[in-house]
Amino acid sequence: VMSLRPNLHRQYVQACQNLGQSENPFIAHMLQEADKNDETWSDGITIKIAGNNHLVPVQRVIDDDLQALTSVLHNTAFITGLDLRFNVLTDAGGKHMAKFLENNSTLRYLNLMLNDIGTRGAVLIAEALRDTECLIALATALNLNQSVKAINLNRPLLHSQREETTVHVALTLKINSSLLELHLGKHEMKNFGVQQLCEALYMNSTLRYLDLSCNKITCDGIKFLAKLLEWNETLQILDLNANRIEDDGAIYLSEALASYNNTLQALSVTSNNICGKGLLALSDAMKRNTELSYIYIWGNTFDEATCMAYSELLQTGRLKPNCTDVEPFEVDGHIRLAELSHGLKKHYYWTPSFGEEMDKDANASLAIAPVSENL
Repeated sequence: VMSLRPNLHRQYVQACQNLGQSENPFIAHMLQEADKNDETWSDGITIKIAGNNHLVPVQRVIDDDLQALTSVLHNTAFITGLDLRFNVLTDAGGKHMAKFLENNSTLRYLNLMLNDIGTRGAVLIAEALRDTECLIALATALNLNQSVKAINLNRPLLHSQREETTVHVALTLKINSSLLELHLGKHEMKNFGVQQLCEALYMNSTLRYLDLSCNKITCDGIKFLAKLLEWNETLQILDLNANRIEDDGAIYLSEALASYNNTLQALSVTSNNICGKGLLALSDAMKRNTELSYIYIWGNTFDEATCMAYSELLQTGRLKPNCTDVEPFEVDGHIRLAELSHGLKKHYYWTPSFGEEMDKDANASLAIAPVSENL
């Protein structure tokens, strides 16, 4: 029962004693803080143990620490989120996490970004999630949903070029009916991996946010994504930042968005070696597709026609200033584009040490698909 709250810190101390290991003071502090939280227990809480926390002293979480932590969280139904990014977990930690996920049905948010989990650990986690399906009946309340909704597997340490982890994640997507958000950035993913994901997503009707940023996807891989967009009716956010799609890839996407897709709301193609031809195709697609509202293009090559096209989108109101990362200005009678600090989730790789924690224009994905708010 949610109202019967165990003392997480006390259980953690006992778990460390049982395992014969020292307590991690950072984990102990964050569990004490969670024990003090009286407001959100009935709705479930997220335990935030991110190693890049600037506000408290941090001793980064290692594999043994995770074993003790998961033993505490194993039977705590009110823990619905776990943030472990920027720690030093390895494949052994991935094994502990996989074991935890296999026996847990209440976790909805998990962030393992920027750890040292390699291929073996990532595969174990993906396999554990295969059986994590969301069983929702109209006769039950939505708060009885007991499955993972979002997962971040960015930057695994891969020692193979065969894309095994991508293949296993694709198998998960074929079966899993609850995952809404998937981050596979810095995954060394190439066109074969994209093909596997797209084939799986034809059988998936729930995923809303797909992050494939910082991979090695070219225009050939974009063909599979463009074809998927012609049929997909659930995907709302597609992040292709820092790939190699070039003009041809941008044109493939533009054709799908202009003529077929009416559900994608946000597209990021920053730093993709796209020139005028591809960027103009995307601007034309926005004129024909009224659902696509957010587009991020900085880091590509802007010619004068591109600058004029996006200036026109902004002037006519088709593109709102807070929904893109460029702003037009005039110099010597010519229109140019300047960069704005806007994006899908600019604050993924740092946490502010003061001031406003979440800038909505820099983290637009939270306005579109707010499932990731606790990641």
